Amino acid sequence: MYKIKLEHFEGPLDLLLFFIKRDEINIYDIPISKITKEFLDYVNLIKFLDLETAGEFILMASTLMHIKARMLLPKEYDEKGEVIDPRADLVKALLEYKRYKEMSEELSFFESAQRKISFRGNFSQDVSNPPDDFETLLGNVSVYDLAKVFKRVIEGIKNKPVHQVKKISVSISEQIDFIFKKLEDIHQIHFISLIEGIKQKIIVVVTFIAILELVKSKRIKIQSSDNYNDFLIIKT
Repeated sequence: MYKIKLEHFEGPLDLLLFFIKRDEINIYDIPISKITKEFLDYVNLIKFLDLETAGEFILMASTLMHIKARMLLPKEYDEKGEVIDPRADLVKALLEYKRYKEMSEELSFFESAQRKISFRGNFSQDVSNPPDDFETLLGNVSVYDLAKVFKRVIEGIKNKPVHQVKKISVSISEQIDFIFKKLEDIHQIHFISLIEGIKQKIIVVVTFIAILELVKSKRIKIQSSDNYNDFLIIKT
């Protein structure tokens, strides 16, 4: 029996991003006619195969055709006299989807790395009274901002080639003590300053996890910094 294998796309926006990346298209200036034709070809194929996901793609196809029809009509103007681009809502949706997809890939990477770590047991943690204002402690720093700073620091550390493999012994409790020692006199410190001088990636990773543990237990809070690629750690 003849079988057709399709590339897996999570949804119509995922397929559009694939076209944009493949053809190196400017996402702010999408050639609607060209991309609509390719999208319809794909929709016709999944309709032929009777896939359950065809409905979402058919809806997006009708949206693209509507945008294409609007672009053939005379230009529309808003209250300020500026030209209304029929593609604006689609571009906004694509940019938002692209951001969350990239973030999802980053978190998948962290999850994969986390599975390789075995933590020492016997932690004394009070789980009977979990914090109820975790978002307040995070201030105006999002998880996305934290991930970007962490990624930048990790990529900036260059491991020097060595001939002898050494096991680095480090624990979360040790790095918690390290953080509080830094905060002992100044009460607040930037993350980049905190890990300055640390050459081993594993120590940076454990230090970052220690910061999250301290935020969770309300012993510190974090705020955004003037430096776009940094954040401030404050002792509560």
